[in-house]
Amino acid sequence: MKFNTKTIHGGQKHDPAYGAVMPPIYQTSTYAQSTPGGHKGFEYSRTHNPTRQALENAFASIENGEYGLAFGSGLAAIDAVMKLLKPGDEVISTNDLYGGTYRLFTSIFKNFGIKFNFIGMQNASNIEHYITENTKIIWVETPTNPMMNIIDIKATAEIAKKHNILLAVDNTFATPYLQQPLDLGADLVMHSATKYIGGHSDLVMGALIVKDKELADKLFFIQNASGAVCGPQDSFLALRGIKTLHVRMQRHCENGRAVAEYLASHPKIEKVYWPGFESHPNHEIAKAQMKDFGGMISFVTKGNDYNEAIKIVENLKVFTLAESLGGVESLCGHPASMTHASIPKEEREKTGVVDSLIRLSVGIEDEEDLINDLKQAIG
Repeated sequence: MKFNTKTIHGGQKHDPAYGAVMPPIYQTSTYAQSTPGGHKGFEYSRTHNPTRQALENAFASIENGEYGLAFGSGLAAIDAVMKLLKPGDEVISTNDLYGGTYRLFTSIFKNFGIKFNFIGMQNASNIEHYITENTKIIWVETPTNPMMNIIDIKATAEIAKKHNILLAVDNTFATPYLQQPLDLGADLVMHSATKYIGGHSDLVMGALIVKDKELADKLFFIQNASGAVCGPQDSFLALRGIKTLHVRMQRHCENGRAVAEYLASHPKIEKVYWPGFESHPNHEIAKAQMKDFGGMISFVTKGNDYNEAIKIVENLKVFTLAESLGGVESLCGHPASMTHASIPKEEREKTGVVDSLIRLSVGIEDEEDLINDLKQAIG
């Protein structure tokens, strides 16, 4: 089954009760049993819910995995992965990553004896220098948030397998439409399904997808024991979002290219970060592991002027100044004071997240309206 068909039919079956084409919203916390322990596969909705199960099957299908797990948020999904570890274990993470992930690693799990090494991964061979006998997970974002750096998943997977380390890839920016890390050798894929998978800025959710049953069983246990699951209403909305993922991503990519090229030609813009440019570091790797280059773009104005950046984001009218990304509407953000504020300024700036950086999530509106909006805001 090809991807565009999988988004609509993958892992799905018609409801056995009445033949409903869309999985019903099973708005229930518990299920009747004929005898103690005698039930129809569902006993309590923290453990299993038919609507959530349909979504988890869809997650597995679109990422070419065997098992999908849905959580109450992307951070809840990452939290579950970190709970595979014990005190003394080490994680190697890209140094350019979502601020919430950095905060979870450094402010929560570091206190439980987990050591985190944040490194540049644009050259995959750099990773081996940081591997010790205690390294258990390599955590990758690609493209990274917000600098759009590209990390070679296949090369990183080879290193991970050589040292018997799990490779986890945050695939939120690329989505399974553009990139499928499990096929490139990753052990685990994470999504903030709040973003492109949901696609309409109306839910908060996380996803994990794996192929290995032993790993899946450990994660299912953590999911149930810790209880950070999503509800049936959000599961239904995410299922609906998946059905249009492929057509939305096509437009996100088309508009993203038009906006990136406009910004790159603007005399007041110093630098545009978008992996579709031939000048972008690791552009060739992006071409090899991605179907297209997505709708996420970051840029800085000439002079790296903080006040100028704030003026631009405040003056945009079609782009909405807001947290998050990946919805049908275009959003703009100021990472240093919004999504990445939890990262110390010194650490942010080492990776390029300067106070003048602006991040765009390019939506599916008419590209001319988006460019005209940037034109009037930048001046």
